[in-house]
Amino acid sequence: MATTTMTIRLDKTEKALIADYAEAFGTSVSEFMRRAALEHIEDELDLKAWEDAKSEYDADPTTYSAAEIAQKYL
Repeated sequence: MATTTMTIRLDKTEKALIADYAEAFGTSVSEFMRRAALEHIEDELDLKAWEDAKSEYDADPTTYSAAEIAQKYL
């Protein structure tokens, strides 16, 4: 995987906190920040998917059992 550099600006306290946290879990600051950012994005996408599904259910609250779905599509 090709990598590239991204720069973020932190004050000394934030930098120290992040560095200490990463070290406590045996990872680099770079890896910690990458994982944290990607997990945050994944959480936001999951929340959006849930909100969409909830809206769809609220519009039509009809539910089907797994057996009914299997009978219809299998």
